[in-house]
Amino acid sequence: MMSKRKGRAYRRRRRKGSVSLGTHAVETGDIGRGLMTRKALEPGDLVIALPEKCLLTTNTILRSYMGEYIKRWKPCLSPLQALCTFLIAERHFGSRSPWKPYIDVLPKTYTCPVYLPEEVIELFPSPLVKRIHEQKRMVQQLYLASKCFFGSLQPLFSELVEKVFTYDTFRWAWCSINTRTIYMEHKQSEFLTQEPNVYALAPYLDLLNHSPSAQVTAAFNQKSKHYEIRTVTKCRRYEQVFICYGPHDNQRLLLEYGFLTNSNPHNVVYVNKELLCNHVSEKDKLVNRKMLFLQDEGLLENLTFGFDGPSWRLLTVLKIFCLRAEEYLQRKKVLLGLSITADNELGSLELAEKICFHLINENQKAMQNISRLLNEIVEVSDHLELVANVRREELQILQASAEVLQNMRVTAPRRS
Repeated sequence: MMSKRKGRAYRRRRRKGSVSLGTHAVETGDIGRGLMTRKALEPGDLVIALPEKCLLTTNTILRSYMGEYIKRWKPCLSPLQALCTFLIAERHFGSRSPWKPYIDVLPKTYTCPVYLPEEVIELFPSPLVKRIHEQKRMVQQLYLASKCFFGSLQPLFSELVEKVFTYDTFRWAWCSINTRTIYMEHKQSEFLTQEPNVYALAPYLDLLNHSPSAQVTAAFNQKSKHYEIRTVTKCRRYEQVFICYGPHDNQRLLLEYGFLTNSNPHNVVYVNKELLCNHVSEKDKLVNRKMLFLQDEGLLENLTFGFDGPSWRLLTVLKIFCLRAEEYLQRKKVLLGLSITADNELGSLELAEKICFHLINENQKAMQNISRLLNEIVEVSDHLELVANVRREELQILQASAEVLQNMRVTAPRRS
């Protein structure tokens, strides 16, 4: 039913007319490898069905030559550790591996942040930098926690396992799994940890590219024993068929999948706690109590600016910070969306503008640094362009937010 289009470009190759540098392509420009339909599709039609035997899961691994090593290893490996280990081993075995055709089409490297050099990472917006560092630490810790098990596999290799299971090969396997697995629940195995076992690598199926506007259903059919994807909308003959990885903004897509997408309706700019603290008046004696109150209410996460202005959460937090001492007892009313005073409303908008313009200046400076580095360091030019795309996008959102805030301030009630 489906046929291949031209090969998806390697992650580090520049793409004309596209903001993506990742394996998965975007809606415009050179979209690289993907799948097109050879006939018109109606809502509910089957796009693709992959038999269970073609899925690479922990069950596949436990039935393989590696199964006996995993079953007797204590403490148990996690499902993710088992998959990473098996993928590294199969790649090493080359033509001896039945999974070679699939492994050969996997990228040799990725633009996931764990591959980026530190000097590039530091150019991203600070909330994203924090998340990248957390992800890198997690991958490094998982690798270190797996090294003893790697040693137990020496009888399977003529080469020293230290040369087979390096951090580079582990990072490659982790990225392959993180960017390409489909969600599929499995029964918990007594030989693996009780962490969620929801991974399945699906050859051919992962040729389907992401679009935030795609509408499909995807699940494993227990009757047919196939993983099936069906379209919810019509698709014309010879069009590319897309899937949607979820309502993710570009920072999440970059972090988890290593690519960006054009015209993503979920894109926002994040405001972290440190930035808030830097813009709150030092004269406010209640600032620590306000911070604790907001922390207890779970309101200090996901504070954002969008094309339509500051989010409700961000404005609510700023209204709490703008409460005077005599108004603080009314803080719960702010959470209900009630207006306290005209001064509070206007003060929160002015504070939002200050933060917005601070972020605009920060992004403009970052763009200047990136332009300079693009002329100086050719080796990481693709990586720098990735950062530039993120920064350019943030700038557009913030400029739109600044305009919205200006209009909100004009129409807000006047101070008494």
